Formats: sequence, C-alpha cells, structure tokens
Amino acid sequence: MWFVSAVVVGVLILLVREVTSPAATMVAAMVVVLVAGVVTPAEALSGFSNPAPVTVAALYVLARGVEKTGALVPVVHRLLGAGRNMRRSLVRLLAPVTISSAFLNNTPIVAMLLPTVRAWCDEHDLAPSRFLMPLSFAALLGGTITVIGTSTNIVVSGLLEESGRQPLGFFELATVGLPITLGAFALLILLAPIVLPDRRSIRQEVDDEQRHFVMDMRVGPELDGSTVGEADLRHMSSVFLASLVRDGELVAPVTPETVLHERDRVRFVGRVDDIDTLPRIPGLSRTADDHIEDLDTTDARYFEAVIGMDSPLLGRTLKKADFRSTYQGVVMGIHRSGHLMEGKLGTVPLHVGDTLLVLADPDFHERWRDRRDFLVIADSAHTPPATSRQAAIVGVVTLAIIVAASTGLLPILQASLLGGMALVLTRVISPSEARDAVDLDVVVLIASAFGLAAAVQNSGLADLVAGGMVGMLDGFGSRGVLIGLLVATIALTGLVTNNAAALLMFPIAVETAGQLGQDPRGFVVAVAIGASVDFLTPIGYQTNTMVYGPGGYRFSDYPRLGSPLTLLVILMVALIVPTAWPG
Repeated sequence: MWFVSAVVVGVLILLVREVTSPAATMVAAMVVVLVAGVVTPAEALSGFSNPAPVTVAALYVLARGVEKTGALVPVVHRLLGAGRNMRRSLVRLLAPVTISSAFLNNTPIVAMLLPTVRAWCDEHDLAPSRFLMPLSFAALLGGTITVIGTSTNIVVSGLLEESGRQPLGFFELATVGLPITLGAFALLILLAPIVLPDRRSIRQEVDDEQRHFVMDMRVGPELDGSTVGEADLRHMSSVFLASLVRDGELVAPVTPETVLHERDRVRFVGRVDDIDTLPRIPGLSRTADDHIEDLDTTDARYFEAVIGMDSPLLGRTLKKADFRSTYQGVVMGIHRSGHLMEGKLGTVPLHVGDTLLVLADPDFHERWRDRRDFLVIADSAHTPPATSRQAAIVGVVTLAIIVAASTGLLPILQASLLGGMALVLTRVISPSEARDAVDLDVVVLIASAFGLAAAVQNSGLADLVAGGMVGMLDGFGSRGVLIGLLVATIALTGLVTNNAAALLMFPIAVETAGQLGQDPRGFVVAVAIGASVDFLTPIGYQTNTMVYGPGGYRFSDYPRLGSPLTLLVILMVALIVPTAWPG
C-alpha cells in the first residue's frame, strides 16, 4: 500500500510539474506496479481490451467529421444576430453548443466555433473575452448529459463494466447532468456580462503594440547560389523572412540551408520602420509593385497555437525547438496570463496555456491540427472545406449512433465504430484523416491508467483513503461524504487531466460507498461529473486552455465565473444523487 501510495504521489507530481506527457507518465506507472507484482499482467493491460479507449477513439473520428464539415458554423453565425443585446447573443451561442456537446467531443466543437465567434465579435466591436469562456463552459456542461458527452464518462462506464457492474446507460447521467446544465446555463447568461472582463486578445495586442507589415523583395545576381543563412536573412532582429516564391511556387519550409536563386521573390514581415531598411541589403531589390502592404491583405495569416498539457514544447524555448524551421511559422507574440511576454521571444520557456501568435502560410492549420504539439486555432479567414452534402451525412451518422446506443439496439462501442467507418466509406473523411483524428495520447492514457486503478484497489489504498474520508466526514452523513468525494475529484481534475482524475478516484468512490452501505453507482456518477466540469482553472480541461489566450484571460478570471457554477454542481449532486441512486 505504501509503495502504491508513492507511485500515485509520483504520478501527481509529474502531471502537475508537466515533466512529460500525461500518457507517458501513466504508462510508466502501469509498468512499475506490474513489475512490482502489485497487479497481474491481465489487470495491468485490462484497459487495452476494455471498450472505453476504443470507443473514445471512434468518437474522435466522428468529431473530426463534424469539425471538417463545419456543420455548426453557419447555424451559430446566423443565431448570433446583430450583437445589440449581449445576453441574447449568449443564449443564441450557448444553446446549440450545449446541445451538440452532449453527443460530440467538445474539443472540436470549441475549435470549430472559436474563430467564428471571434470574427463576429470583431465585426460588432465586442470583446471576445465576454463570449469565449462561456463557450468553453457550455461545452463542458453538455458533456454531463450523456455517456458519450465526454471521454471521462466513457472511462467511468468502462470501469464499471470492468468491475462486473452494468455500464452507464446512454442517458443515465442526465438525471443529474440535465438539472446541472439548465441551472448553470442560466448562471452563465446572468453572470458572464457582469464578471468577465472587457479584454483584448493576443492578436489585438500585437496589432496595437507593433503593427506588422510585409514587403516583397527580389533576389539579385549577388545572392544567386547563396543559402539563406549565408545571406544573413534569417536572424535579423526585428524583420522576419516569412516565405519564398520561385517561378510561382511556394518554397517551404524556408530554412537557413535553403539556396537562393536569382529572381526568387522573398517576403519579409516586420514593423514598417524596420522593414523599410530592407532595400539597403546588397542583393535584394524591390519588386515591380514597389510597396509595403498591411499584413492582413496578404496570403500570410495569423494563427493562434495554444500549448496543451502534453505538448513536446513544454519547458522548451522557441530557439531550442527550432520553431521556425520545424513548424514553418514565425512566432510574433506569446500571450501568458493576460499579457504579452516582453523581451526576446526565442528565449522564453513555454508553459501550459501559453498562446503563440504564429505568422504562417494558409496551410498551417491543416498541417498541425491533429498533432499534440499545440492546439491550432484557425484564423478568421478559415472556412470549412466540406460541402453541405457532407455535413448532412455527418448529421445522419451522428443521429444513427445516438438512436442505436440510446435504444439499446447496439452497444456504444459498436455504434461508434460503425459511425466512424461510415464517414470513411462515404468519403467525408479519408482513412489518413481518420487515423490522425484519434488522439493516441488520450487513448493510451486511458488504457494504461486502468492498471494503476487496479493497483490502488488491490493494495488497499482505496480502502484506506475511503476510510479516512468516511471517518472525517461521517458526522455530516452520507451526503457530506459524497460532497467530499466530489470536491476532491474537482480539485484533482484542476491539477491533472480529467481522465486521470476519474481513473484514480473511481476505486476510492466504490470503497467509500461500500463502507457507507450506499449504492456505488451514485458515488461513481459523482466522480464522472466532478471530473467533467472544471470551471476553476484554464488547465484542467482542454477547451478552457483553448480559449485562454484568444480571450485575453488571466488565471483569476476562471474562478470569478466558475466558482458559482462549481457551487451549483456541488449542490445539485448532493440533492439529486442520493435520491436517484439510493443505498
């Protein structure tokens, strides 16, 4: 038991300190308890044969189809209206988001709508900070209504099945999730215009502090055959080489080793005072059009890349990561805790929640959208490439999965796999897009964490923690213990990932209910809810991290709006769960 306690503490420290990715941490923990003999090989690897990770993977494919077709974008854009009444606009935005996130992965929903909402805010001279956090919170709320609303619910359902109990029914969570969603929805509409700040995004701050322009230059015979590095065009202090065009074709990436040819057209980005000095560089001359253009009028675009918890860029600087060559983009600003970072950007170690304003070619979003390096937010010019027919196919497939799973016609696993296969067969997404859509880190984390959960159970640690919780809170009755379990889950979710929190708290919930003589199902539902609704931090849930920089938020902004929502969740769980799942 003490050995497993040390392993769990080590896991928490590694997750909080972001030493490595959550998946790598959980795999290491699973291997350690297996080698130590705390769990059998079958128990350690049980997650890899459990339906939960495969179901999550299949639903990622479905979510990718929804994101690619952009089915929600025109609906939300029409509903937002003229923006004259902020609360009315919030209702029109949050209602479809909440409903759709009950059946779809909330991360692609937020990724798909974020550029649309921000462009609408710019159009109506409104602060994105008033809308983006409610967008994320609404997506979290919808996930509490069905078992497929979040990967956390699927994980908890899989753990129930693994323990010999019935998995969660499709709408079983709605008993408590729907009242929570309705109450929190009303609070969002009431409080968001009051408590959220009127703050600029990183794009607006960069534009205000240092407006960027571009100039196209022609390579002369003096530089013919020289590399970009030899010509010293890559390391200028305030002017960036953004792209190179040769015979009408874009040469990418432009690295220090790229060889220049006479008549190549090179594009530089910088402040107007700095960029106007370029004609004095030997071997470069102005192009025939001979003018400086505002950056927004070119084919180079701004993208925002948000650093997540499992990014390989964590703790590294842009210079050490060789960002420009690796990602074919130039970082124009780094947003952290509501402010632009000052000094040399290349020497700043990157943290979770940092938002990079990246200047890149229009394909940057497609190249990096399904990678864990960062969460790419498309620029306002991005438009969904799919047709209305494809959007209709996705809608039919999604509805079929919901009907099949909710009526018991098919288990959720089979329905999800058939849905993903249908999107590939109908060519809504390609096989490679389906493969890239699956976040393997999340799937591996879920599967490997089953082994650690079994170790917590086998070693007696779950029984010890449950006994301590019951002893400390027994004076408040079973409801008091239930609230303590819920609060512990919410707190743990804010420190580590939602799935890791659910997997670690599941055996404790079962043991706690057993010691109280209560139905474990109700306590497990409390864990599922607590791990799905992190309203207090920007790092506990991926969608909160996504809106952090684009909304210009600070860490303290989240509890300002999230605390009343969290209190509502605790109250609803305490009132409903003991009645809906009595002992």
